Amino acid sequence: MNSIEELLKTHCPNGVEYKPLGEVCELNKFRQVGANEIELFKKSNCENQVKLLPSSQNYDWWSDRESCKSVLCNGEVITLGRARYANLKYHNGYFVSSNNNIIQAKNGLMGRFLYHFISDNVQKFYVETPTYPKFDMDIFKKFQIPIPPLIVQEKIVTILDTFTELEAELEAELEAELEARKKQYAYYREKLLSFDYLDSITGGGISYMALGEIGTFTRGSGLQKSDFRESGIPCIHYGQIHTYYGTFADKTKSFVSESTAKKLKKAKYGNLVIAGVSEDKEAVCKAVVYLGKDEVCVSGDTFVFSHSQNPKFIGYIFQTENFSIYKQKYSNGTKVIRLSIDKLKQFKIPLPPLEIQEKIVSILDKFESLANDLSQGLPAEIKARKKQYEYYREKLLSF
Repeated sequence: MNSIEELLKTHCPNGVEYKPLGEVCELNKFRQVGANEIELFKKSNCENQVKLLPSSQNYDWWSDRESCKSVLCNGEVITLGRARYANLKYHNGYFVSSNNNIIQAKNGLMGRFLYHFISDNVQKFYVETPTYPKFDMDIFKKFQIPIPPLIVQEKIVTILDTFTELEAELEAELEAELEARKKQYAYYREKLLSFDYLDSITGGGISYMALGEIGTFTRGSGLQKSDFRESGIPCIHYGQIHTYYGTFADKTKSFVSESTAKKLKKAKYGNLVIAGVSEDKEAVCKAVVYLGKDEVCVSGDTFVFSHSQNPKFIGYIFQTENFSIYKQKYSNGTKVIRLSIDKLKQFKIPLPPLEIQEKIVSILDKFESLANDLSQGLPAEIKARKKQYEYYREKLLSF
């Protein structure tokens, strides 16, 4: 029998009592501040600092207590966003809040115990809507929480806090290792794809060639998100290149009907599907190398680059510092950034023979897998650590 079981047997032999969260929490008793008020209270260098608990944008700022005393709050609270499971955080001390549900424990419930319990059940307090999940106050108030004696709560909190700290330290170490691997990968990618290196391993004779000289660009058109289907003809929307796809893809997230597909431009195996627009210059013209067997439909604001080179070699070229510098120089726009198809055609790359391209791709694929593949390597280890913590938290709070 472990220590928690012994405590439960001693202090609540008839089992742990459950109560609705609405009976053991106070919600939103503190006044929220509006966006217009936030600007009034902001100060950079100040004493007696007060924290603004994160808003839906998940930012922090600081002020001093005197400046915001009219809305100043103090205590042990949990914040929970009103949409998308956002901003679940614990805070103890002086604060000002904006755009959160503010939850305080009462009636024999520890704040940290409540925080861990909410962490374990957070998605259950939201309902799906056509736009995004929204917090449901009625579900929250009626949801049952175990209320063991304080001595048991304290023991569980100590274990979970310790585990959280260890998990955070391990995750930080893994994140640092992953970042180091990515930097190493970027270094070798730049070296292996540089003109000097390629020229040296081929005995000279390598020349720069413009993309327009080695392939053709086709502009996509027509595909809307409303055209998506559960199955059918595979398709890639330009927004998904930014948010879903990595360097390569042999399957698609979305599909369209056969009738819609007949109207759309398509990419084939080995083509690059390039996002023609972005919110910043760094992300514009992000490319995914399509390696699927079937043709794939593409949306507007994409370019399809067809060529006879090694597909992955060209894909890696699109990740180089040279291409980044080129985009910074020639892309334009304010809210929407674009790089014209004419400028894309003019971008020059060092082009070695196919057998050299294949050797370089083989090396870079190993770095790509280690750095980015969630099914193996360090990212998978980070994911496993999180799952381990969630498993033990659920066990400790299940009684």
